[in-house]
Amino acid sequence: MAETGSPSLPHFAPKAKRCIYLHMVGAPPQMDLFDYKPKMKDYFDKDLPESIRQGQRLTTMTSGQSRFPVAPSVFQFAQHGKSGAWISELLPNVAKMADALTIIRTMHTEAINHEPAITFIQTGNQIAGKPCIGSWIAYGLGSMNQDLPTFVVLNANHTHPKANVQAISARLWSVGFLSAQYAGVALRSAGDPVLNVKNPDGVPAEVRRKMLDSLGQLNQLTYDRFGDPETKSRIAQYEMAFRMQACVPDLTDLAQEPESTYKLDGEDARKPGTFANRALMARRLAERGVRFVQLYMRGWDVHGSLPEVRPAQCKDVDQALYGLVQDLEQRGILDDTLVIWGGEFGRTIYSQGKLTATDYGRDHHPRRYSLWKAGGGAKPGIVWGETDDFSYNVVRDPVHIRDFQATILHLFGIDHKRFTYKFQGLDQKLAGVEKATVVKGLLG
Repeated sequence: MAETGSPSLPHFAPKAKRCIYLHMVGAPPQMDLFDYKPKMKDYFDKDLPESIRQGQRLTTMTSGQSRFPVAPSVFQFAQHGKSGAWISELLPNVAKMADALTIIRTMHTEAINHEPAITFIQTGNQIAGKPCIGSWIAYGLGSMNQDLPTFVVLNANHTHPKANVQAISARLWSVGFLSAQYAGVALRSAGDPVLNVKNPDGVPAEVRRKMLDSLGQLNQLTYDRFGDPETKSRIAQYEMAFRMQACVPDLTDLAQEPESTYKLDGEDARKPGTFANRALMARRLAERGVRFVQLYMRGWDVHGSLPEVRPAQCKDVDQALYGLVQDLEQRGILDDTLVIWGGEFGRTIYSQGKLTATDYGRDHHPRRYSLWKAGGGAKPGIVWGETDDFSYNVVRDPVHIRDFQATILHLFGIDHKRFTYKFQGLDQKLAGVEKATVVKGLLG
C-alpha cells in the first residue's frame, strides 16, 4: 500500500496533489526575462544611483568595483496574454502560455550566495541539515503510488560551454531530521537510472526475493527488540527497491511516447540528460503518482558574457516548459499538479566587470527576483508585484521565500503554522519560526 502520510493532514481541501519544481541553479536574471525595464535604455553606462542601492550588501565579486554601470537588457520584450505580461524574446514558447502562468516579480531573500540561497528556498534555512520541501510534503501527505518513491530528483544538462556552473549536492534534497523514507531518490539519465536497485549478475529475481524476506525477518527482530522506527523505514526501502526493479524500466522507456510528444516538447526530449528529456521524465513520474519531482538545471550564473550565454540557456528550456504545461493540461492533471520555475535569487541591473553595448554580466542580487507557477491551484494569468525602474527594490506586494513556502503548503491543504515535527525540543517547520504569510492573491 502507498504511505498515507500524517493522519492529521491535509488540514483543509487541497488544490494540488503533486508538484514539479524546476530549479534553475545559478539564478536567472529577472530584467532579461520577466521584469521589463525600458527606462534603463537611457541609463546605459551611468552609475547606479545611491538612492536605489541604499547601501545594500554586495558580493565580494563586485564590492571592489570603482563604479556600478547600469546595463540595460539587450533583449526585446513584448506583452502577452490577457494580463499583458512582459516576457522576453528569449522565451517565445513560455510567452504563448502567459495566461496559464502566475508570474511573481517580487520574490526576495536574505541569502546572497548560491549554496545558502538554494538551501534557504529548498529547506527554509540557509544552514544545511533541515528537510527540503519535497521531504516535508512526502512526510506530511505520503505517497500516491506503491512502486515508486514519493520524492524523485532529476538533473538536467546545459549546452553552452561558457555557462557558469554552480555545484549542487545531495544535501539540497536532504531529508534532514525526518525519516530516511522521505528522502529524495535521484533518477539518473545515464547508466542505471537508480543506483543499487538492479540485481547483480547471476542473481535472479527469486533469489533476491528470498534474500529480502530473510533480511526483513532479521530487521523485524531488531525492531521488536529496540523499537527504532528507522528499522521499519529500512524494511520499506528494501521492498520499494525490489518493486522498482519492475517499474523503473517501464518508466524510463521513452519509446512508448508517441511522435506527438516530441512535436510538443521538441526533439531534444529524445536526448538523455537534456532539460527537455528530464521535463518529459518529470511528467511521466507525475502521472504515475510521484508526489514531488525536483528538477535541477545548472548554468544560469551569468557573471559575464550574458548576451552570448543566456539565449542558449533559454533555448534549452523554452519549448520543453511549454510542452510540459500543455502535456499536463491535455492529460487532465495540470489542475492538481503545481509547476514551479525559478532560481534562488535575482541579478543586479549594474554590470559586473566591463560593460559594452553588446556584452555585460550581472552579479547576485537577493532583494528581488522573478519566478512563475502554473497549475495546482495557482491563480493563472496574473503578474504579481512591482519593482522600481532599476529592478533593484520591491515597490509593491513583496513575497519573501518564507511566504512562498507557506503558499505552496497551502495549495497542498497544509497550514504551515500547524505543520510541525518535534526535533531537539523544537516544533520544526518548513518556513521556520519567523513570520510567514500565505499570499492569498496568488491562489486560484
